[in-house]
Amino acid sequence: MIRTPFDQPPAEGTAITVAPGVLWMRLPLPMKLDHVNVYALQDDEGWTIVDTGFDSPQARAIWQGLLDGPLAGQPVVRVIGTHHHPDHIGLAGWFMERGADLWISRTAWLMARMLVLDVQDRASPQALAFWRRAGMPPEMLDLRAAERPFNFADVVHPLPLGFTRLAQGDVVTFGRRRWRVAMGHGHAPCHATFWSLDDDLVIGGDQLLPSISPNLGVYPTEPEADPVGEWLDSCTRLRELARPDQLVLPGHKLPFTGLPFRLDQLIANHRMALDRLAQALTQGPRTAVGCFDILYRRRIGDGEFGLALVEAVAHLNHLHRAGVIGPVGETGGAVLWGA
Repeated sequence: MIRTPFDQPPAEGTAITVAPGVLWMRLPLPMKLDHVNVYALQDDEGWTIVDTGFDSPQARAIWQGLLDGPLAGQPVVRVIGTHHHPDHIGLAGWFMERGADLWISRTAWLMARMLVLDVQDRASPQALAFWRRAGMPPEMLDLRAAERPFNFADVVHPLPLGFTRLAQGDVVTFGRRRWRVAMGHGHAPCHATFWSLDDDLVIGGDQLLPSISPNLGVYPTEPEADPVGEWLDSCTRLRELARPDQLVLPGHKLPFTGLPFRLDQLIANHRMALDRLAQALTQGPRTAVGCFDILYRRRIGDGEFGLALVEAVAHLNHLHRAGVIGPVGETGGAVLWGA
C-alpha cells in the first residue's frame, strides 16, 4: 500500500523536516500541476539542494526567503538536478552564479544546455509537420503556427559551463549520507534517482511519483522514440531496489512509502492503456489525437492538449515497434493507425 506520512505540504516559504538534516519545500508553477517539490540536505559546509523550480522573480524571492529563514543563511554548496526539465533546473544556473556546483547526468546537462540556447520566435516546420501528422485540429495548428512557442530559456536561468557528472551505479555522498545513483528513462533521458545506503530515503524526482504518472512524450526532435518502452524497462529495473519501508521524496505531490506497490501500479497502468489502445485499433483506424478518449477516458482541455498529444504518439510508437499496429493511411495529413 501507498502511505503518505505528511498530510499537508509545506506552505510557501516554509520547510518541513522529513528526516534528520533533510528539508522539504515547494515552489509554485503556473500550470495545472501547480507546484514542484525541492529538498535541502544539510552538509558540514552548507546545503545540497535537489531541484529548484522555474526561474522567475517570484521563485527567486521565495528562495531568498528560504535561504534567509529555514536554511539559516548557510551557503548552498551544490545543486542536484534530477533531470533536465525546466521546473527542476530552472534556477540551477542562478545558484551556480552564487557559488554552487551542479551535479547532474551528462545527458540531462547537454539537453538543458542545448535547449536554453535554442530560442525560437515561431514553431519550426518540423514541429508543425509533427503536430499535423498526429492529427492536431487545423484551427489549433494555425494558432500555433502564428504564436511564439514556449522556450526553455523563458523559465531557465543561463547555465554556466561546468558540472559534475552523475552516472548509473555511482555512489555519491551528500546530506551526510551515501547514495547509490540509479538512472531512469522515459519521462526524461538519464533521470537520476538516489537510494540512501545509510537509511530508508529515496530521492525520486519525477521517476517515482505517488499519485500521478509523469508524462511520457514523443517530440519532433525524435519522432520515432519509444519512451513508453524505456519507462516500463526503468520501472522494472528500479523495482529491484525498492522496499516498502523506504520514504520516497518525489518531485511532485507528497512523500510516500510503499514503493514496490507503486512501481507495480505504474507498470500495470501503462500496460492496461496499451491493451485498451490495441483493442480499439482493431475496430478501426485512428489518428494519435483520435486516441485521446481511449487513453485518457476524459475530456482533454486546451491546456493539456500538447502533453496529451505527445503521450498518445508515445503509446502508438510502442505498439508499432512491437509489431501490434502500423500506419494504414492518412486523413488531412494525419497518420491513421490500425491493427
